[in-house]
Amino acid sequence: MTAMTTGNSSRADTNRRRILDVALAELLRDPDASMDQIARAAGVVRRTVYGHFPSREALISTLVDEAVEALVDADAQARHGVTDPAESVARSVLALWEVADRYRLLIALAQRTVTVQGIRERLAPLRANKVELLRRGLEAGVFSSPLPAPALAYVHEQLLFAVMEAVNDGLVAVDEAGRSATVTVLTAAGMPASSATELVAEVSGGS
Repeated sequence: MTAMTTGNSSRADTNRRRILDVALAELLRDPDASMDQIARAAGVVRRTVYGHFPSREALISTLVDEAVEALVDADAQARHGVTDPAESVARSVLALWEVADRYRLLIALAQRTVTVQGIRERLAPLRANKVELLRRGLEAGVFSSPLPAPALAYVHEQLLFAVMEAVNDGLVAVDEAGRSATVTVLTAAGMPASSATELVAEVSGGS
């Protein structure tokens, strides 16, 4: 009985993972994709999808949670062993952008289906790390802003969302967006544009 239960659980987990993976691909292809479309693309009946996710909003919310988890991991890895606040911010934003670029259409969609407050709450751990980095940079004179670190972190967050929307609207080239967003974040923190551009080129390998 236990083996059967374990087998059923494993199969359910596999189905759930497949539904999430397919749903992400479908929503990135068509932000208006319905639960029926997702079920067909995943090769399951609609009832199976609803068995895991009671609504389209719940499915999108789960995908957003996974995106945020990926962002937090990317941020931690990018900053590991880096002591300079400006370099830490640059490496963090470049790494975050790589993940965010995969999810940017989903994030734009989530802003219509998940409350703004809900997105802010999800990003709280990431924001806390950024506040600490900005505080260190402000205290060291690397950054200069009339805003305190917590408020500046919100500005950075909204800047990144804005650049994502600009990419979605075709106003910024995808291959330039990550570096451009990083320079913009650094200059918003009071770093001279020439220094920010040079740092980003160095950190990104000049690519």
